[in-house]
Amino acid sequence: MTKVYFYHTENIQFMFREWSKGSFPGHLLYGATHLERHGIEIIPHKFKEFGVKRLPLMLYTAYRILTCREKYDAIYATHYRGLEIIIFLRALGLYRRPIILWHHQPMVRSSKRWREVLGRLFYKGMDDMFFFSQDLIDESKKTSKAVPEKMHLGHWGPDIEYYDRVIASEKERVVDYVTHEGFISTGREMRDMKTLVEAFNATGAPIEIYLNKRNCGIDYEAMFAAMDIRDNVKVHFTSGYKHSDFCLLVYRAQCVCICCLETKYTVGLTTVVEALGLGVPMICSRNPHLPMDIEKEGCGILVDYGDTEGWISAIRYITAHPDKAAEMGRNARNLAKRKFNVEICACEVADVIKKRTLN
Repeated sequence: MTKVYFYHTENIQFMFREWSKGSFPGHLLYGATHLERHGIEIIPHKFKEFGVKRLPLMLYTAYRILTCREKYDAIYATHYRGLEIIIFLRALGLYRRPIILWHHQPMVRSSKRWREVLGRLFYKGMDDMFFFSQDLIDESKKTSKAVPEKMHLGHWGPDIEYYDRVIASEKERVVDYVTHEGFISTGREMRDMKTLVEAFNATGAPIEIYLNKRNCGIDYEAMFAAMDIRDNVKVHFTSGYKHSDFCLLVYRAQCVCICCLETKYTVGLTTVVEALGLGVPMICSRNPHLPMDIEKEGCGILVDYGDTEGWISAIRYITAHPDKAAEMGRNARNLAKRKFNVEICACEVADVIKKRTLN
């Protein structure tokens, strides 16, 4: 059996434990939960929290990998953050096992020559990279920092079995049928709360917003304190919520709102994936880096960045057309079953791991 050292920037032990109890979705472990079905055993990295301290994280990760006593054939990682030392050792021929990882942003060229040279060496240490969308691959190819054969499109999507349990539990709780009401926003990374709140202030439609007080350098608490917020807009700063709690809140909503700031990566994708798994329609910022066109797929409505009027129009459409919204939800669920889910993703990852370790 092929064996890989599985590295994650998050708490692997907690996530696996909760997944095994059925209270956490496997896709947040990037298919590692399903690799055994493909004849691949994993050795989970022992997580330790370092916050934003990069150097201690790199040193700890290198120590854990280089002193691992179990034999393994490759490293499979969800991100290169923390793996930098091992990647450079691989590039220099001092670490012999292949490194297969997820690359979350497009590769970019640097205006500084020394950084460009260092970057090219860094990418030499990555044997295979999974990207969330073809757009990210196409942008990365322009830099010529890695050969196209190293770049793979991964159809990262929901753990259908997990969301089936969430939906079944809600249907058991409700006597007649589940009523999907109101709008919800649960994303926290690079969210455009100003545009979202302005749109809902104008429509009067009810929305529940759940997010951290601070994230990615944005002080949401201070932002909301300075805003004019109407009674139909409810803001909740998250603390102590379980993943399953959020899932139920999303499933009970009529529509998910994913209002993001413009970035160079797939911001909003985690929330899109959850909506697909639960079969809930979306209003989403038009991020060209996302792997699916939710409007073309009939899963929701896309709105340009910062377009308050566009959001107002979309909110009013969903409110006035509940049957159409329900149809969008069904389309979202079908898209997850057909193209984007953890089983497809795990199969793609397993194929690359096996091809690389057999060489």
